[in-house]
Amino acid sequence: MHAWIVIWFGLVRDWGYLGIVLLMAMESSILPVPSEVVIPPAAYWAAQGRYNFWGVILAGTVGSYLGAAVMYWASRWIGRPLVVRHGKYFFIPESKLLRAERWLVRYEAGGIFFARLLPVVRHLIGIPAGIVRMDFRIYSLMTITGSALWCTVLAWFGAKVIGDRPELLNDPHQMIRVLADRFRWFAGLALLLVILYIVVMRLTAKSEPAQEGVK
Repeated sequence: MHAWIVIWFGLVRDWGYLGIVLLMAMESSILPVPSEVVIPPAAYWAAQGRYNFWGVILAGTVGSYLGAAVMYWASRWIGRPLVVRHGKYFFIPESKLLRAERWLVRYEAGGIFFARLLPVVRHLIGIPAGIVRMDFRIYSLMTITGSALWCTVLAWFGAKVIGDRPELLNDPHQMIRVLADRFRWFAGLALLLVILYIVVMRLTAKSEPAQEGVK
């Protein structure tokens, strides 16, 4: 695990800001690249002087927006029937699409903002937004705001929780001790994501029985 972490941190370091933009654009599309493994390592290097802390947040936000914009326009152009028919080949089964659609219908513009903070919904919300032809200016504003907030949280996490220990990548035993000592931060972030995910699943599932009854 330590060897894998060293390799990944090295890639994030060597790819520069453009690499952060690219990885975060992938994260906001159908490609499975979690932002949690992009921004914290970049913020770690910011703490070591390789990047600028706010530059990491800006690059992450720009990448998130670019990926989200591509998803919006692709979905708007392709349309729902083709997304449903072929989405399963890109890890987007119809059940996930339905949840994202219900989320958008229920919370509209505010849902776009909050979706940027949530797992699963985050990279899917652009699809229903494009399908229903949501105002792209509103979609862009909510996406940029939500993405900036999420990147700030992850960057703070990477810089403050592990960024003050530059020797960790060279000492696996020390890394284990530090991670164990600061486990509450990791546990807190993981718990927050789990809670947000459960809340979203419950809220978006409420309309299922009513819709089935109508059918």
